[in-house]
Amino acid sequence: AKGFSDETLEKAAKSEGYCSRILRAQGTRREGYNEFSLRVEGDPEFYKPGNSYRVTLSAATPAYFRGFTLIALKEGKDGDKEEDHAGTFQIIDEEETQFMSNCPVAVTESTPRRRTRIQVFWTAPPTGTGCVILKASIVQKRIIYFQDEGSLTKKICEQDSASEGVTDKPILDCCACGTAKYRLTFYGNWSEKTHPKDFPRRTNHWSAIIGSSHSKNYILWEYGGYASEGVKQVAELGSPVKMEEEIRQQSDEVLTVIKAKAQWPAWQPLNVRAAPSAEFSVDRHRHLMSFLTMLGPSPDWNVGLSAEDLCTKDCGWVQKVVQDLIPWDAGTDSGVTYESPNKPTVPQEKIRPLTSLDHPQSPFYDPEGGSIKLVARVVIERIARKGEQCNIVPDNIDDIVADLAPEEKEEDDTPETCIYSNWSPWSACSSSTCEKGKRMRQRMLKAQLDLSVPCPDTQDFQPCMGPGCSDEDGSTCMMSDWITWSPCSVSCGMGTRSRERYVKQFPEDGSMCKVPTEETEKCIVNEECSPSSCLVTEWGEWDECSASCGTGMKRRHRMIKMTPADGSMCKAETTEAEKCMMPECHTIPCLLSPWSEWSDCSVTCGKGMRTRQRMLKSAAELGDCNEELEQAEKCMLPECPIDCELTEWSQWSECNTSCGKGHMIRTRMIKVEPQFGGTACPETVQRTKCRVRKCLRGSGMEKRRWKEAREKRRSEQAKKNTDSEQYPVCRLKPWTAWTECSTLCGGGIQERYMMVKKRSKSTQFSSCKDKKELRACNVHPC
Repeated sequence: AKGFSDETLEKAAKSEGYCSRILRAQGTRREGYNEFSLRVEGDPEFYKPGNSYRVTLSAATPAYFRGFTLIALKEGKDGDKEEDHAGTFQIIDEEETQFMSNCPVAVTESTPRRRTRIQVFWTAPPTGTGCVILKASIVQKRIIYFQDEGSLTKKICEQDSASEGVTDKPILDCCACGTAKYRLTFYGNWSEKTHPKDFPRRTNHWSAIIGSSHSKNYILWEYGGYASEGVKQVAELGSPVKMEEEIRQQSDEVLTVIKAKAQWPAWQPLNVRAAPSAEFSVDRHRHLMSFLTMLGPSPDWNVGLSAEDLCTKDCGWVQKVVQDLIPWDAGTDSGVTYESPNKPTVPQEKIRPLTSLDHPQSPFYDPEGGSIKLVARVVIERIARKGEQCNIVPDNIDDIVADLAPEEKEEDDTPETCIYSNWSPWSACSSSTCEKGKRMRQRMLKAQLDLSVPCPDTQDFQPCMGPGCSDEDGSTCMMSDWITWSPCSVSCGMGTRSRERYVKQFPEDGSMCKVPTEETEKCIVNEECSPSSCLVTEWGEWDECSASCGTGMKRRHRMIKMTPADGSMCKAETTEAEKCMMPECHTIPCLLSPWSEWSDCSVTCGKGMRTRQRMLKSAAELGDCNEELEQAEKCMLPECPIDCELTEWSQWSECNTSCGKGHMIRTRMIKVEPQFGGTACPETVQRTKCRVRKCLRGSGMEKRRWKEAREKRRSEQAKKNTDSEQYPVCRLKPWTAWTECSTLCGGGIQERYMMVKKRSKSTQFSSCKDKKELRACNVHPC
């Protein structure tokens, strides 16, 4: 969030005249026209000095506004002076909002365009400021609306010690007619990316959503109130059981119980996991809705809505509500971090929003007192209206479209190139109660005549409820399950016991429920009431059936309270068993997605592995699936290049002369020949010059001998040349390949040969023989 500094306040002082002109620049006032509204989150009547509050300026569909101005004034002040303004605003979205250049204490639009909603934070002024008036002006086309009271003005007073934490929010009676049906969708935005400080990576989740549509005579939770035991169990344990029990006990004040599943982990992309949602109804008497869900793990932190009114002042039903949510503290645990150990708050404190200045160890702490980043958003959309409506403002096109039920497709849109079997019968509903479940049918794809034309799915799902429940018949009462039987009225002999259930949802047509909510039956405990009989407790509830489908067994137990007075053995049975029937077992095969493409090979050359996956598409409750979901196979890419490897250089040889200039050499051997495009071998022999002592000149006799030897060599060479010309030459074949090394290590020998191609019969050429060469190999030590 972005606030303004002392420098901006100095500008404000220079521009006080302009700020006051803003307040007086109002257009024609339209009484009772409530298409625009200014709202402080939680609708508090009191502010706590220094706390931050989210302020929302919105337009009801189809209205919109192009520009706006938002200010906060001390009650009774005109805004002519700097001290007339109270608190400070903080920018949330710089693309939507900014401080006015000529009046920096006011907030206005960044760019003029159509919009239906903006949000800013407002930090309350210090103690002693008194009441504050938040005021907004709206620019729509060329008309400016600015109200000194009504929906564009909000008065909020300082909280004193006597009224601290109290929320006194008057709820008006509803004048709407008929009923309306809504869908609540919850979008979590709490993740390590958005809230990195101390984020609990392994255990982060949202608990199951629990709430209801209700009357103003029943409040689930509210800011400034104390958490009930049900709220406490949601806040600390994430358990909705007690909260649901409390809601059902208010059956006359509740129309629908709102429930949605928990989310583990807290955040996943919407293309991976759909946002949880639940549907509920409201009527004239029960026109409010509340819900909560725990941010887990946490000491007692939640998000939710409290007594959100879906009835308009025009006797209609709100079309859409969008609320961003920040966490609140239930006041039952004093922990300050996500995974703080249990530390009960004694005495219990009131429910309050969390702030960024609560505790330095808090994951939401900000030393500058900035606003807490949003953790969730809830969208409530009207999806249907039933019964005669009496709204004053005529329906617009959005109202009409929202109430149109989607027409069922009766035509078969299966391509002619896809040949299927007939649909199987519908499976049993996954829910045996009035909770919503689903059932499934399937068909087999026999042939796909044209691979370029995709074939539709081979399975079909449909929402359903247990026997005796219907969400289509508006005159049907939706009932809860029966609560456990009460104890028998006697401890010995025959008595009576009873059990109850609650109305979960009243008929949408407004009729009364005629389904019995109480049931009584006879019970027998300790049939023989004599000294020789033992006293036993009542039978407990039956255990769950041992089978999930078909025939199974169930058991129940009781305990011996007192053995027979005459000392005899107790013959009463303490365990009882009987058969139980579950829905028919279905042999629905695993419904699997097609195999994915093979992954890339795990190596870039040579031998590796590659994998492919498929997803289980059938619902888990339809049975276990043992089909493999991942496959792996070997893959082969072109051989990896093998570079040449050489031994180390040998020592330099001795100089090849005993005096004067000469040369010496050194060698190295090839250990690994290059293959598959590897680096070629460099030189294996190096030669360098050497110089030994200077040769000494000898006596005349030595010179003569040396000269004679040279002449002799010349004459022999001349004779050899003459023989070559007179007789055929000795012809040889090319050298053969080197043989394998005689040893694998420690130094071996390789040979190669040059064979005589054509051998002369003349004895003069008996010296024309095969040639042979040797070389060292595998000289590395063993």
